[in-house]
Amino acid sequence: MTESQSNQAYDPAELAKAYAEIAQRSSEIVSRYLATHSNGAAPVFNDELGIAKAFYDMMGKLFADPAKIAEAQMKLWQDYSALWQNSLLRMWGLEAKPVIEPAKGDRRFKHDDWQQNFLFDYIKQSYLITARNLHDMVGSVKGLDDTTAKKVDFYTRQYIDALSPTNYLATNPEVLRETVNSGGKNLLNGLNNLLDDLESGDGKQLRVKMTDATAFEVGRNLATTPGKVVFQNELMQLIQYSPSTTEVWRRPLLIIPPWINKFYILDMRENNSFVRWAVGEGHTVFMISWVNPDTAHAACTFDDYLQAGPLAAIDAIEQATGEKSVNAIGFCLGGTLLAATLGYLTAKGDKRIASATFFATMIDFSEPGELEVFIDEQQVANLEKKMQERGYLEGAEMANTFNLLRANDLIWSFVVNNYLLGKAPFPFDLLYWNSDSTRMPAAMHSFYLRNMYLRNLLRVPGGITLDGVPIDLTKVKTPTYFISTLEDHIAPWKSTYAGAQLFAGETRFVLGGSGHIAGIINPPAAKKYCYWTRDALADAPQAWFESANQQPGSWWTDWAQWAEPKGKGKVPAREPGSGKLPAIEAAPGAYVKVKLAAG
Repeated sequence: MTESQSNQAYDPAELAKAYAEIAQRSSEIVSRYLATHSNGAAPVFNDELGIAKAFYDMMGKLFADPAKIAEAQMKLWQDYSALWQNSLLRMWGLEAKPVIEPAKGDRRFKHDDWQQNFLFDYIKQSYLITARNLHDMVGSVKGLDDTTAKKVDFYTRQYIDALSPTNYLATNPEVLRETVNSGGKNLLNGLNNLLDDLESGDGKQLRVKMTDATAFEVGRNLATTPGKVVFQNELMQLIQYSPSTTEVWRRPLLIIPPWINKFYILDMRENNSFVRWAVGEGHTVFMISWVNPDTAHAACTFDDYLQAGPLAAIDAIEQATGEKSVNAIGFCLGGTLLAATLGYLTAKGDKRIASATFFATMIDFSEPGELEVFIDEQQVANLEKKMQERGYLEGAEMANTFNLLRANDLIWSFVVNNYLLGKAPFPFDLLYWNSDSTRMPAAMHSFYLRNMYLRNLLRVPGGITLDGVPIDLTKVKTPTYFISTLEDHIAPWKSTYAGAQLFAGETRFVLGGSGHIAGIINPPAAKKYCYWTRDALADAPQAWFESANQQPGSWWTDWAQWAEPKGKGKVPAREPGSGKLPAIEAAPGAYVKVKLAAG
């Protein structure tokens, strides 16, 4: 469709036909939904997340302090008085300083009309004032336990975000302009996009499309670093990457990614692939590619992931290269497993992991960040009940949880783009990866939530036992390197710092800029962000930060210098399949290509 065509209104016959098609599709989706959800019983409200109870407790404490309510109302009245004066000055054509402005990084109000049109500027500031007042009021309530206070804070922010004027046709100037310019075609296109997303969820849920999935394919333009699968079992495939140098470090490098996502976040494109960069640095890189589990894996435990994951990989690497020891990297949940593996091997007197690097990894879960609002006894018990029925936690549920942590960027921006503006989502590799979800086996995930998040037992000597072996990280003397990021909301850096303090060996802690993904996937050539270093740990994370040295660019170069002496000298480059393990198939292998079914 050309630009001139898009700016012409539908003729009545075409408009009627479009609405009839939408009505037909809507009817089919509603019928399918009712067929799968109706059992003849009246709907029952089930507060599985404990939201109602948290707000009930908060309201009880708030109404017990009427002075605080009066104070909040007075502050709101003062802010609105200032806004009314501001708006009157602008109506008269005079300059007026805003009463409130969007927070740094808030991209919702980037359209010019939010600043230049006094009406929409008033709507914007009115919303921001009300949002601030509401958030401050509930945040000031005294007497709530920590869990309830965090839950109230989180869901208040969800409520505030949902009510943003950018999310509604009548109060979003960009949408109004597009509606006028296109003759309403954007709304028809948006309805069709909405129906497409409902159908992709099989009518059971709304799966908001974040990117053009047809633009990407794992193995074609994602995860393209050359290599071979040289080993596989029921839980993982092991990829050995082809060398790009004539000589390589003798000691191989094993990467243990999280199984909550897919490994190719570390091998996205040529210009930002950590795998390709590490190969270029002379490492023989082995990558675990986890299976996307189904009901057959329901009984798989954390012990199984230990045995069939890193331990099986180390055995396979010895067969492939002849080397008995490896340097290991663990990312996020993969790092938690790496820490447990170190404790397991130390207890057995096994030194086959010569060094360990932790990417954005929590080991001490005493400060688990915003995910804490989803993890308490009630919610874990409800989740276990669901997992027992299916044998796993559905990947879409996990993805939705993470999306809520950044709702404006990962939910509402796409609601506006797809449904109100009627546009197709833009091709973006990171969002494709974010949407390429994986399931979690019931037994393993229950163990992980209860023993790590709820009870924080990995940090306790002997707190957990794996395959009959008590795990004590305080006895681990393996050299460790921790890289965390300043803005990480999934593995907060002060929490990962506490984990770094558990080990008995040489530990280097580095803090990168940005967040959980962007701060880790930060190649030197990009010349982005910065990082902080300090030769030794301090007693407290803030003390470490205040005395750390800020360095420009990527932390990758710092890690390369740290890892070099642990490489054990150079040997001729190794080709995958040249050792005792023949190549099974080309990288990235079959496991990573298994996608979730709709529904």
